Amino acid sequence: MTGRDGFARLVRAEWTKFRTVRGWVIGAVVASLVIVLLGLFSASGSHASCSKGPVEVDCPEPPRGPEGQAVSDRFYFVHRTLEGDGGITVRVTSMTGEIRLPDLTPGVRRVTAGVVPWAKAGVIVKDGMRQGSPYAALMVTGRHGVRMQHNYVHDLAGRPGGVSREAPRWLRLTRSGDTLTGYESADGARWTTVGTVRLAGLGTRVEIGLFATSPCDLRMARGDFGGSVGQCRFAEATADFDHVSLRGEAGGAWSHDDVGATRNLDGTIHHPGRFKQSGGTFTVTGVGDIAPHVEGQRIENTLTGTAAGLIVVIVVAVLFITAEYRRGLIRTTLLASPRRGRVLAAKAVVIAAVTFVAGLAAAAVVVPVASRILRANGNVILPVSSLTELRVVVGFAALLAVGAVLALALGALFRRGAAAVTTAIALILLPYLLATSSVLPLGAAQWLLRLTPAAGFAIQQSIPEYPHMTGDHAPAGGSYPLPPWAGLAVFAAYAAIALGLAVVRLRRRDA
Repeated sequence: MTGRDGFARLVRAEWTKFRTVRGWVIGAVVASLVIVLLGLFSASGSHASCSKGPVEVDCPEPPRGPEGQAVSDRFYFVHRTLEGDGGITVRVTSMTGEIRLPDLTPGVRRVTAGVVPWAKAGVIVKDGMRQGSPYAALMVTGRHGVRMQHNYVHDLAGRPGGVSREAPRWLRLTRSGDTLTGYESADGARWTTVGTVRLAGLGTRVEIGLFATSPCDLRMARGDFGGSVGQCRFAEATADFDHVSLRGEAGGAWSHDDVGATRNLDGTIHHPGRFKQSGGTFTVTGVGDIAPHVEGQRIENTLTGTAAGLIVVIVVAVLFITAEYRRGLIRTTLLASPRRGRVLAAKAVVIAAVTFVAGLAAAAVVVPVASRILRANGNVILPVSSLTELRVVVGFAALLAVGAVLALALGALFRRGAAAVTTAIALILLPYLLATSSVLPLGAAQWLLRLTPAAGFAIQQSIPEYPHMTGDHAPAGGSYPLPPWAGLAVFAAYAAIALGLAVVRLRRRDA
């Protein structure tokens, strides 16, 4: 429309109002500065180092996998070199393990028998011995049945169930060019395909053989302030293999290596794996994991000023509507447009746009700059793709914009600033702070982040949750139960509902 009731004209009028009130403009700038300054201050105060005996050293960067993610790549490997195509077939007859228990007497080691859920043992083809190199593996696990995994972040499920001498598992992994196929069997005669994967650029010469590894035993304990805190106890896995046969050019004797082993100051391996061969039976013991690595600082940790910045945004957004009620100007505003819902929509567009720009500017500065400060202070920053970093920056700006719209709608509903600001903070920030402070049990925290406006904070998550690895997936550690855009959609739904209710009330009361 081109008349005085045109929506574009309403938006321009509301923008003129906003920019001519110095306090509102200053508030938007302050929100941006608070986010930047708190993020830089937090990064400057965060220092990290790792202990190597009595010595503090810089924490090593985790290896990166073929797709750019940080990965864990430690296992015991009994292998031969395969030239070209071929394969390996084995029977796994048992899988056992040990878990370290807290010492009752200092210096007296306590262990118990047990296998953690994601302990792994099986057959693997790996592009050399370098940590982070491409691989495909077919394995039995502690509690997740047969799995085929490749390149650390991909997982395919086979048959469920464990392994024992009474119920062994046959595994077969074949290579044809850069295509690898995994098969499983209960009797070595009837085979079922678990999956086929392609390792792009796989070299002609690869390492093929048997492996075993075990992540720590994760136990959830009650924290000092209630809630759950994850505790990881050392664990190892041991598997027995027989009927081992190789196909293709894989000559020579078996080699065995503790891939990715951590060494003590004297050069010995910290928690070494083991290998024993008795006739045709191979016994392999390993520790570690072949999986994504998720321990370290994340780029969203630079946005520590989010809560403070969001409070400023809420106040500005509420005042943008309640100031007109307080000064008796709302009727003048509504007289300019018989279609009163458009007035509120125009205000929502303006406050969302202003907040989005302020949030975008803040995140575009603090995320890269604070990340560099964290690295300089010895922190390990988990790597992400450029697209993921862009999504975090843009998504953060969208988070603030949606929060501003929700606050504006609450301002229109309550028509009093204090009530609207208090309600907005209670709806958005209170569930977020409760969920991420380890005060609540994990399940309750995750439901808060599914069902309340705090779900929108998922847009900041840069490292996805990998179900095929050991982890407590706690919100306090940066894990959210909803995918990033789904979480933001929940937040936006609350804002849309509140805006709709405000329009209804505006039409009824001010008719």
